[in-house]
Amino acid sequence: MNPSSVGWIGKYFHLIKDDTIPFAGFRDLYGELKKTGFVYGINIRIPRKIEAEHKLTEDECAKINLLNALYYTYVLEEKDASIEEFISTVNQFYTSLEINHVSFFEKLLTTNKGSAKLEKIIESRVYLGDNVISKTFNSIITNSFLYIDVLTFKHYLNDKNNIRAYAQNIEFIAINIIYHALNSKEKNKSDKKLAQLFESSLTFIDADKQNFDGSYRDRIRVNPEEWENRYYLEMACLTVWEDKSLDYKESDFIFGIGQDLGFNAKQISRSIEEITYFFDKNSEVIPFLKDNNLAVQFYDSMSKIVNKLIIRNSKRLQKELSESKELVALLSKSTVKDLSSDEKKKVQNQLLDICKSVPSLAIFMLPGGAVLLPILIKLIPKLLPSSFDENRVE
Repeated sequence: MNPSSVGWIGKYFHLIKDDTIPFAGFRDLYGELKKTGFVYGINIRIPRKIEAEHKLTEDECAKINLLNALYYTYVLEEKDASIEEFISTVNQFYTSLEINHVSFFEKLLTTNKGSAKLEKIIESRVYLGDNVISKTFNSIITNSFLYIDVLTFKHYLNDKNNIRAYAQNIEFIAINIIYHALNSKEKNKSDKKLAQLFESSLTFIDADKQNFDGSYRDRIRVNPEEWENRYYLEMACLTVWEDKSLDYKESDFIFGIGQDLGFNAKQISRSIEEITYFFDKNSEVIPFLKDNNLAVQFYDSMSKIVNKLIIRNSKRLQKELSESKELVALLSKSTVKDLSSDEKKKVQNQLLDICKSVPSLAIFMLPGGAVLLPILIKLIPKLLPSSFDENRVE
């Protein structure tokens, strides 16, 4: 399954069509969503039952995790409803939230099929950037508040009134807890990155217009929704624990918030332990913890983009490369010794010619796209055969 290509939702449902519901209740689903990092806004992996033919990027994991969370939330509430009914309900849900807007050109290119519409909506929810360039050059590109969609959808299935206001309230409380949790500790670079990530993920409120006073505490003390309250506690623990320490001020804040949310000391300690385990296991791959300079961030981001393009178009590239024996010889030579200036120019020109013949590699044709060629040269020797359309269902 390739979540960056059209038809991936159909492939998802094809893969799970014979599975029994793996969750006895929402508690089990919530536990799975924490393990993937989805609840924390950090998508480390996807559910184990979903097989991907290629290594997935964080945004691709986020797409699958969001769809998976929405679907099983629906199944647990509606029991015997069909996939078609689910897709229709989710599309109506996002219409009610007023965030399912599709551009004129996307309307021309998208069919009326419900799953195609949902693919566009999920893509718009996952990416922080609003255009191809910002998606490409932003090293942190995924929405960290996607779990709010799931909480709001769960509520929507039982009460469809004022659904956007409901989402606004969850987002307001979450960002306030993050803000006050950060103020309870000594700040570092990772804290600033974390704050920027969550602030840029806001959909329903404007952080610049918010008054970060103590009013959010009054709201959480009277909030009866268990899973919302658990999410707020997770956000507080995540924010104070990302530096792998918890001093007495932070401890007072966490336990104070936890008590306001209706949890006892044992439940609060359990949340802290789970956050600790998550960070210990995944700290090397959590984007906002990587303290790279801008040049390294650019290279890492570009490597991911180019690597995805190569893998997704491997058959076409193999065909084009097979017709250029001189280029293949030069690429092979470049892996063991430096090429001369003339040889480098030949490689550059021939690779650009190949990129022109593969539409998905149009990024290399953009102004400045030639700077990506060294990355392309480095990654092409790793090219492996693969099916061009991973989402096709026979």
